[in-house]
Amino acid sequence: MIAVEQHLARILETVRPVRSFDLGVLDAQGCVLAADVQAKVQLPGFTNSAMDGYAVHAADVAGASEESPVVLPVVNDIAAGNTNALSLVMGQTMRIMTGAPMPRGADAVVPVEQTDGGVVHVSVHGSPEPGQHVRAAGEDVREGQTILRSGTLLGPGQIALLAAAGVARVRVVPRPRVVVLSTGDELVEPGREPGFGQIVDSNSVMLTAAVRSVGATPYRVGGVPDDARQLMETIESQLVRADVIITTGGVSMGAFDTVKQVLSRVGTMQFDKVAMRPGMPQGFGVLGEERVPVFTLPGNPVSALVSFHVFVAPALRAMAGRPENAWPPGYVPAVAAESWQSVPGKMEFTRVVFDGDRVRLAGGQGSHMLGALAAADALAVVPPEVTEVAEGDRVDCLPLLGAEAP
Repeated sequence: MIAVEQHLARILETVRPVRSFDLGVLDAQGCVLAADVQAKVQLPGFTNSAMDGYAVHAADVAGASEESPVVLPVVNDIAAGNTNALSLVMGQTMRIMTGAPMPRGADAVVPVEQTDGGVVHVSVHGSPEPGQHVRAAGEDVREGQTILRSGTLLGPGQIALLAAAGVARVRVVPRPRVVVLSTGDELVEPGREPGFGQIVDSNSVMLTAAVRSVGATPYRVGGVPDDARQLMETIESQLVRADVIITTGGVSMGAFDTVKQVLSRVGTMQFDKVAMRPGMPQGFGVLGEERVPVFTLPGNPVSALVSFHVFVAPALRAMAGRPENAWPPGYVPAVAAESWQSVPGKMEFTRVVFDGDRVRLAGGQGSHMLGALAAADALAVVPPEVTEVAEGDRVDCLPLLGAEAP
């Protein structure tokens, strides 16, 4: 039996980031940059007004106040989107809207609130300094400036910057493509009523959703029968479109655990008992010329989802260019609101519900209990040497994908 940390370390030493390529900026959302990006244009592209008001020569309104306003003729209106180059002579003003280009010669904007709002003549009782309420061309970003570094995760803000800076395509580490296979003669498709001895294939649906939640691209393959030849043919056919393959079921010690029987013959695959509960039977290795990582997860649904959080999710993030600490992962500290027992010698992943900074058990803890799993917010991680969690003890919690931590 091996430790959780040992199995995860072997996985993270094996996986590599997916080969980078160019994508359009919108398609690149959620991906990580594989190269630095330089601005093709300056931002702002032209000097413009930061306020609705009046473009002025600051010297014309120096000393203006409520008691001693300055009156100027309004000679033009400048709307946002104006494309005509205008010039402002001393002793005049132009009404200007936020974002509109400043006329040549003007060096400040008087906010409309510091005037009487006149359209022919305006009474100004504010005295801005030169440059006040003006956005200078290039003050945010210079043309040719590196605006985003390799390794940056592209969210809405980064996408906006790229688009504004004239960048249409970027080189990124793409989202890993993940094929999800479930195995078992007893499986039927969701939506079909199972007969006696049959169960709905919820595992592949669950793991497909988990893959999507971690930012990868899933491809679900329906239940594969417990037939060695058909299983191997299915896996081999999926290698052409997979950066990762996940199977669920068939990895324990049973007579019909086909996944283990078939893949044990492949020298690049390794099957272990991992000192954890739930999720003890685990397999991992690589297949094909491209050395595609293959995770073989247990068939019990809770075991499969716990295994995904602990082993698969960190690997997918690393392959997407978002590596994280191997151990411990992103824990959230909490306090146990009740006591519970833990099995000695194994790291226990207990399903819990947050109540502020406290956690309580999320119903039954059996590895088949989907109702309790759906109610859980997180996995309370109990170290192997701890046999009892007492009320008031600190516990480290791994938030479940899609759940909100406090």
